[in-house]
Amino acid sequence: MLSEITLGIIGTGQLGCAMAQGLLMGGLPGSNLWLANRSGTTVTLEGGAAVTQTTDLAALGAACDVVLLAVPPAVVPALSLDLSDRLVLSVVAGLTLDGMRHATGAHRVIRAMSSPAAERRLAYTPWVAGGAVTARDRALATGIFGAIGATDEIAEEAHIDDFTALTGPVPGFVAYFADSMIRHATAQGIPEEIATRAIRQLFLASGEMLKEGPTPARQVQEMVDYAGTTAAGLTHLRRGEFDAALSEALLAATEKARTI
Repeated sequence: MLSEITLGIIGTGQLGCAMAQGLLMGGLPGSNLWLANRSGTTVTLEGGAAVTQTTDLAALGAACDVVLLAVPPAVVPALSLDLSDRLVLSVVAGLTLDGMRHATGAHRVIRAMSSPAAERRLAYTPWVAGGAVTARDRALATGIFGAIGATDEIAEEAHIDDFTALTGPVPGFVAYFADSMIRHATAQGIPEEIATRAIRQLFLASGEMLKEGPTPARQVQEMVDYAGTTAAGLTHLRRGEFDAALSEALLAATEKARTI
């Protein structure tokens, strides 16, 4: 399906470039991809020789069937777009479906949140559709977002803000947890280089093991039931304030997404 459309991405910051690269790796022909930014900076992408790059948003809108907004939230009010007959996707934090309609004139709008992991086709991209979106539009969104990782259509628009906090900041909260473990290891006298290598490998292996099989909750419980060394630590975490602290941090990030 990707070969049947021309896609334009407005915004070539970290997320826009990551999604562009992931889409090229996921099967979108370079000749079917347009990129636009205000500065005129040329973006280098693997396999992107045929990609059209421009500062002319009107030309991009005229050439593309689907337009993806990937600009910073502060840039949205300055956009001058007429995409009334286009399918418009957005990964702009805090930009609502109503805001998308106002900014672009489009009726068929889909709001999503992805992550820089799209560059490696490892993103999770949930999305919610506006009322005018068609079955074909939904199929296109699934194909586009599925090319850069995993994706789901969700029912509640407000949950996009939750996912902005939960899965948007890759590695974000996961990196903080890893860094905390590294700092613990170095406090025990383990050289930082070795601690960093060990924890990087731990998270790589954990990601692979969590990808399939039992749920994370089940895997935790299995370790607790085993009653070994890890069980002692996990039981301590359960009795402490870790869950509450993490929830508060995620709520703070979600509130920022709603007020940005």
